[in-house]
Amino acid sequence: MRMMTIALVLALTGCAKRSSSTDSAGPAGQAETTDNAELRAVTAPPATEHAFSVLDMLAIHRISSHQVSPDGETIVFVRRVTDLEDNRGRTDLWSIPVAGGDPKRLTEHPDADHSPRWSADGRSIFFISTRSGSPQVWSISAQGGKATQVSDLPLPVANLIVSPDGKTLAFTTDVFVDCPDLACTKERLDNRAAKKHTGLEFDRVFVRHWDTWKDGRRSHLFVMPAAGGPARDVTPGLDADVPSKPFGGSEEFTFSPDSQNIVYTARVAGGEEPWSTDFDLYLVPVAGGEPKELTADNPAWDTHPVYSPDGKTLVWTAMKRAGYESDRFRIRAMDVASGQTRTVTEAWDRSPSSVTFSPDGKSVIVVAQNLGQKSIFRVDLTSGEPTELVREGSNGGPTFAGDKIVFARHTLVHPTELYSIAAAGGEASRITHINDERVKVSKMGEPEQFSFTGALGDTVYGYIVKPVDFDASKKYPIAFLIHGGPQGSFGNLFHYRWNAQAYAGAGYAAVMIDFHGSTGYGQAFTDAIRDDWGGKPLTDLQIGLAEAVKRYPWLDGNRACALGASYGGFMINWIAGNWPDRFRCLVNHDGVFDNRAMYYATEELWFPEWDHKGPHYANPVGYEKQNPVAHVDKWKTPMLIVHGALDYRVPLTQGLAAFTAAQRRGIKSKLLVFPDENHWVLSPHNSVQWHEEVLGWLDAHLKN
Repeated sequence: MRMMTIALVLALTGCAKRSSSTDSAGPAGQAETTDNAELRAVTAPPATEHAFSVLDMLAIHRISSHQVSPDGETIVFVRRVTDLEDNRGRTDLWSIPVAGGDPKRLTEHPDADHSPRWSADGRSIFFISTRSGSPQVWSISAQGGKATQVSDLPLPVANLIVSPDGKTLAFTTDVFVDCPDLACTKERLDNRAAKKHTGLEFDRVFVRHWDTWKDGRRSHLFVMPAAGGPARDVTPGLDADVPSKPFGGSEEFTFSPDSQNIVYTARVAGGEEPWSTDFDLYLVPVAGGEPKELTADNPAWDTHPVYSPDGKTLVWTAMKRAGYESDRFRIRAMDVASGQTRTVTEAWDRSPSSVTFSPDGKSVIVVAQNLGQKSIFRVDLTSGEPTELVREGSNGGPTFAGDKIVFARHTLVHPTELYSIAAAGGEASRITHINDERVKVSKMGEPEQFSFTGALGDTVYGYIVKPVDFDASKKYPIAFLIHGGPQGSFGNLFHYRWNAQAYAGAGYAAVMIDFHGSTGYGQAFTDAIRDDWGGKPLTDLQIGLAEAVKRYPWLDGNRACALGASYGGFMINWIAGNWPDRFRCLVNHDGVFDNRAMYYATEELWFPEWDHKGPHYANPVGYEKQNPVAHVDKWKTPMLIVHGALDYRVPLTQGLAAFTAAQRRGIKSKLLVFPDENHWVLSPHNSVQWHEEVLGWLDAHLKN
């Protein structure tokens, strides 16, 4: 269901304690949770060698948003550290030569600095910072020094890009569509805040989206001089968001190479927005004017526009099927002069998630999920033929630096670092070593990918991760992790919420199956989950677990717990009633419990309408035939239910209902609610609590 200015402040007193309580309720009916004072006492992970834990996950310095300088010599990137004292992440800008070397810190401020973008001459870097009280555009010399504020607007800015000639900045901010300027939106917000009543009125959906109640504002695209000055809306009156919400970013709009136009992505759907995937590309002059729709002929998703270096070709990614957000993206190309378009990759059964032009304009570099990896490919724009450049790991952000391609990579055993390869391909070279010392002292489990024959006789892939300090003569309990989506994947990646190493470090073997419906195995494999949420996926999970236990004799098949979130949580609820004797315990995070209630309470209706073939009222049988609520009478397995109160994708009532069902059945069960979290658990202390509770639940049922 689907999308630092100071050192890591972890040197607090005390130690983390894993709760092993399995009581469903305390004396007054309140579920036992880890005490807040206990959470405040967590420490940094030991400096000596030790098993990986959530504290190591928090200690990792996260690298993101890398950008190569115009001369191809230097990379600027964001480095995030976790501040447990303030319960947040802190972000600063750093730089490093493409050739490697010591990273250099460019900003050092207690507020957030992020979204770096090079100036056209490479002498300075624009970025967004909250140091003035709200996110605004700042600039700093590429050598570091004192930062200068560029924008001073009454509203916060986001999604910064710089025009090729360096004269114009583009960014987005949320405004009321009927307001003529930013001051109007600010005044209206201030007037609302001053009122004593709090009622919200709606006359169409969306009412709320992801984790936010809608208030009538839209994210619009603005431009302003790079030297500072007034900002102008180039999307005035647009009843749509640029970029798309909740997960879109600056990859959804781009300047033309002559800096005269901007192409952006928008879904103009009115009241049909929650069930529409008709995102289109629009071209608008930077100087202002009426936008021109470029992709009106496609009723499905068009996004990620990129111009060739000479400006003669516009390339983007496009789906074919309307109403389906997991259709395969194809690469499309338009001749700018004639407007003629063509599909480049119709024959390639992969779905590119990003596009970067080669300097000669003859090919594009793309990232696509690929058999449990996220690989980098070069695609020839004439033939459409893909060439795999980088296979292993989860790779992203390929960017040319002269005759090299710079990219980010993380795996099941290592967090993100920057790498480079020759543009022609070859062995990857590490550029950064930000986390080497942290990884060196964190003992991790060894991963291994395996495959088997699953539902329909298809090849299905999975991963096992061995426990830390693995001994083949021992038997190990199993953490059976089930991914969400359902069109998703548990691939070769370093996850900050569902990290297999957290289980390996606690003495468990992690087993993860990419069942039918998963991405990266061809579109037919992804499509196979439609109208079959509980069928082929469950068969794959059953066969996959049996195959893993057979293939790896050190797995203790009698001591297994299944865990899942979102669709994975649906599957936990489905397993409870349709595979009730297999597991000793279950963990259901933000899981779908009742398909009928879910349809009428969720926000993005394209999910259920595609997967269950229409609205509930038009196809109730499709929703009910694999509905977990219909099988509660067979529930018997102890279940931990976790839910975020700000989750509007799978609303809190789904988790409350599952807990009520378990309690009424007399099943040992526990409910953990985060009032301040959405579909994900994001704050550092909540992450610690989540892991303590989940691993404590596993310990109580699989070890004690």
